[in-house]
Amino acid sequence: MAGLQPYVDHRTLLILQDGRAIVGVMAGYDQKSNVVLSDSKERVYSMEEGVEEIPLGLYLVKGDQIVLIAEVDEAIDSAVDLSSIRAEPLPAIRY
Repeated sequence: MAGLQPYVDHRTLLILQDGRAIVGVMAGYDQKSNVVLSDSKERVYSMEEGVEEIPLGLYLVKGDQIVLIAEVDEAIDSAVDLSSIRAEPLPAIRY
């Protein structure tokens, strides 16, 4: 994951191997692709309730746990009503 520099200081979505979705501002990363997010929240998806956001604050994610990194468009993200979204949680990745 050598191309992470463009994500620094931008709102970023990380999908982890255990199926968690973490959104936060990428504060930094290292040569092992470990990522530090500030102002981060875990988004918990459910078919019964809307998306729940759990505040995590400053959060370190080990690089070997990251499956996907994406920049979040803040204008679109803030316009979406997360409480109206129903979705199955992502399953954990099994090797």
